[in-house]
Amino acid sequence: MNPIATTNRTALITGASSGIGKATALAFAKAGINLALVGRSPDKLTAVAEAAIAVGASAKTYVVDLSQLDRVATQIAEIAADSDNLDILINNAGMGYTGAIGDTPLADWQRVIDLNLTSVFQCIQGILPHLRRQKSGVIVNISSIASKQVFPDWGLYSVSKFGLMALTKAIAQEERGHGIRVSAVCPGSVNTPIWDTDTVHADFDRSAMLTPEMVAEGILYAVLAPAGAVVEELTIMPSGGAL
Repeated sequence: MNPIATTNRTALITGASSGIGKATALAFAKAGINLALVGRSPDKLTAVAEAAIAVGASAKTYVVDLSQLDRVATQIAEIAADSDNLDILINNAGMGYTGAIGDTPLADWQRVIDLNLTSVFQCIQGILPHLRRQKSGVIVNISSIASKQVFPDWGLYSVSKFGLMALTKAIAQEERGHGIRVSAVCPGSVNTPIWDTDTVHADFDRSAMLTPEMVAEGILYAVLAPAGAVVEELTIMPSGGAL
């Protein structure tokens, strides 16, 4: 599944099989950006790739389990080598978690930190040599309003997202000399399958949330900033006042 490229830009998107990742892939495809789609479900990735190809983009799929931290950097480096003109990394994969900090099992703590923070660190390390060699690139980390304020029973999730913001700012400063621009996109609540997972227990009005497509437009905006500019941080909230 590798049609002739329609543009000289390619984006690697993690968590691309559903939610914000899927919406971002389709928004990028419509904008003429080719895709390297990363996720755990080959069938869902293939469906996203086919939808992207239908609007004229090139798309490849890669089944990667980001929880296998010792393999992530190598796998991302291999994807970069396999992709034409890869210059965009969207770190979107992550998980939600609710529960009081005092009652959180250590295994749960480690699982959330591993996926929401450490896997992003490994994705960045995997792609940095490639971006440094070409002296250009854009990295967008999908954070959350929970990286700015803490909500009851969302403490662990906030810890992971506060850490992600610190990682984003550190990489931005360290890599700007290599021509690499780094952004954080921080949405409020988004109506995605995260609310249906067994680690999230919350009763919110999902109809009042942002849609994945709204967030995807913000991500595209950050990526398409002129070469001499960078969108360091973009906060997107539901206009109706939902979290």
